[in-house]
Amino acid sequence: MALADLPFSLSPPVLLAPMAGITDLPYRTLVASFGAGLVVSEMVASEDMINARPGTREKAELGLGIEGSAVQLAGREAAPLAEAARMVEAQGARVIDINMGCPAKKVTQGYSGSALMRTPDYALTLIEAVVNAVSVPVTLKTRLGWDDAMLNAPQIAVSAQNAGITMVTIHGRTRCQFYKGAADWAAIANVKDALKIPVIANGDIINSDTARAALKASGADGVMIGRGAQGKPWLLAQVAHEIYGTPAPNVPRGTAFAQMVADHYEAMIRFYGIKIGVRMARKHLGWYMDTSATPTDLRRAVLTATDPQTVHRLIDDAMAGTQVMEAAW
Repeated sequence: MALADLPFSLSPPVLLAPMAGITDLPYRTLVASFGAGLVVSEMVASEDMINARPGTREKAELGLGIEGSAVQLAGREAAPLAEAARMVEAQGARVIDINMGCPAKKVTQGYSGSALMRTPDYALTLIEAVVNAVSVPVTLKTRLGWDDAMLNAPQIAVSAQNAGITMVTIHGRTRCQFYKGAADWAAIANVKDALKIPVIANGDIINSDTARAALKASGADGVMIGRGAQGKPWLLAQVAHEIYGTPAPNVPRGTAFAQMVADHYEAMIRFYGIKIGVRMARKHLGWYMDTSATPTDLRRAVLTATDPQTVHRLIDDAMAGTQVMEAAW
C-alpha cells in the first residue's frame, strides 16, 4: 500500500509525534497551522477515557472531527481499549493510533505501551479488538523491541498488518534504551522490508538533514518528529518544504515571533484556565526562549511569573528584540 492509498491524507508525510504533556490542543493546532501531514494527540489511557478522568478530554481533543489529526490510545485490556476507541470514533476521531512504544515505567509497569512488545501474541489481541471495534483507520506506534535481545518489531508489525492496521510508526530505539544513545534508523528497514503498508521513521529527527538520513537508512515512507519541534512549531513544515517541495513556512522573527508565542500562551490559558495554563505553558516558553536565545535574566523572569498579564509583557521584552537562530531551522 502506497501513501496515496491510505484511507486518510498524509501529505506531506511529516508527522508530529505524540508527546505527553506537550502535544495538547493549543500546540497541535499551532503546528498544524504551519503545515504537517498528521498531528497525533497525547497518549490517552483507555480506562481514563471511559471513566472520564479529569484531563482526559484535553489530551484527546483535536483528534475529534478534524482532518490531519489522530487520537492515540493506550491500554492493557482489550475490552476497555475497544470501548475507548468506539467513544473517540463516535466523537469524531478520523484516525486512531495504538501506543505500543511508550517506555515510561508508570506505563510499562501497568503492562501498557512498550511492555506489550514482551507479549506479542497478547498485544495482537488488543490490536484486533480496536480494529474490529471501529470503522476509522487504525495505526500503530511502537519501538524496535523491548531490548537488544528482543528486537521483534518486524514480527509484531506483520501481525498488526494482517489484523488490519493501516500504518506503522517505529521509534528507532528499544524500550530499555528509553531516549539514550542514537536512534537506529537502519534497523527500521527490517520492518519496512516485512510490510506492505506504509512505515514511518521516528527518533532523533530534528531537521531536514536528519530526516533525509532517516529516510535513506530506513527506506521509510515518511518521518515523525517529536522533541525536535519543541520551540519550533514550524519545523515540520520546513522539513516538508526542503524534502517534498511543499510551500515554505513563514518562520516568524522579532515581533512576529513574540506575537506567535503570546498567542500560543493565551490559547493555553483559555484551554486550561489560568492556574493550570500558567504552569503548563512554562515548558513551551522555555523552549521558545532557547530558540530565540533570550538573555538569562529575562528568561528567569518569564519562567517565574505567575500573572498572565506580566507574562505577556515579559514575552515582548524577552523575544521581540531577538532573532530566531538559524539552527532552529
